Amino acid sequence: MSVLRCHARAIALMVGCASLALVVAVPAQAAPRHGGAERATLPAGDGWAAAEGSTTGGSKAAREHVYTVSDRAELVAAFEDAGDAPKIIRIAGTIHGNADAQGTPVDCEDYRTDGYTLEKYLAAYDPQTWGQKPPSGPLEDARAASAERQKEAVHVEVPSHTTLVGVGDDATVIGASLQVKGVSNVIIRNIDFEDTYDCFPQWDPTDGDSGAWNSEYDNLVVSGSDHVWIDHNTFSDGDRPDADQPRYFGELFQQHDGLLDIVRGADLVTASWNVFKNHDKTMLIGNSNSAGATDRGRLRVTLHHNRFQDVGERAPRVRFGQVDSYNNHFVATRGSSYGYTYGIGFESRLVAEHNAFTLARGFDPAKILKKWDEAPVTADDNYVNGRGSDLIAVHNAGVPEEQITEGAGWTPELRTRVDHPRAVPYLVNRKAGAGKGLRC
Repeated sequence: MSVLRCHARAIALMVGCASLALVVAVPAQAAPRHGGAERATLPAGDGWAAAEGSTTGGSKAAREHVYTVSDRAELVAAFEDAGDAPKIIRIAGTIHGNADAQGTPVDCEDYRTDGYTLEKYLAAYDPQTWGQKPPSGPLEDARAASAERQKEAVHVEVPSHTTLVGVGDDATVIGASLQVKGVSNVIIRNIDFEDTYDCFPQWDPTDGDSGAWNSEYDNLVVSGSDHVWIDHNTFSDGDRPDADQPRYFGELFQQHDGLLDIVRGADLVTASWNVFKNHDKTMLIGNSNSAGATDRGRLRVTLHHNRFQDVGERAPRVRFGQVDSYNNHFVATRGSSYGYTYGIGFESRLVAEHNAFTLARGFDPAKILKKWDEAPVTADDNYVNGRGSDLIAVHNAGVPEEQITEGAGWTPELRTRVDHPRAVPYLVNRKAGAGKGLRC
């Protein structure tokens, strides 16, 4: 496939942001009307979210349905006040998901109940004494009850016809898991999502060869929803990287799950100009091989002009979906943990074209692709460290036991621009992420 001309200028889809006056945040009270980024809609032809209609979010919100919020309680109140009406929610400052009714951040200890402590849990389920059966009994019940209390705070559901946009360069959501669940027509832009951590990971001695700690909560989940545009955000573990956590029972006490998951029949999603960084299991598109009844024919997702920086795997891992991944920049620096980039999963139809990979010495390009199940892939015109690379041929030569079939069987048509892979690192590094290009 030929590469379209390289654009020297930055994001063509962007609109200028009007000057925004500071608004005091009051739940369920209207903020002044503004234009610019917060009323922007997905441009025509910009990925799968532009198919079968359009993605407009809350762009048509009436004055009384424009809100500025600065804590979790205000955010939830604004969602509830507007209902299904088009709404614009402007995040100013930092919102903590782990917070009380007054917006004061709380710690894991505040969720503990029924006598749970990590020390007691470790003593109860040490494989040396408990064995290799799954945890059960009072301490596991106490862990589950404590986890449920955290979930009530951490999960924040986003309704239909919503634009959620950060104000300025420092809008941040820490510790919350935004749920775009069973809704339609949502835009999320210009927000730094950090550290959606699980206080109560569960030990599973049957996971893998030696067991594993499994955590809940993704920074953002798109589940059973359609027409979702995720643009110019930053996703990371913040100040609590899993790599710094201790090891219990010989395994890393991992407190984070994914950064962005698109699952359970979600469809028509475009993720553009985001940064995903310093994380392990980054993005699932389709969460189960057995979900064909909900996922087959759906999970149509476009990923373009995103930066994946030092992510261990799943960038993304795909099941079922027709996924178009182009003009992304994947970076693995010296000392980072790298497993693979693209996970080829059950009945997936991945097209990965015109991407750039910057890999430190010692990282094997044959591992850019990882075959989990038999599924064909299109991977044309990708560059590794500045040179063109046939990712499928390199993989098949380097991992002979995992032969990948070429040709996804479809051709993406919903692209507003395609940059030359050599230009992608410069463009994406300058313009992707929260606080870049959508200054308001």
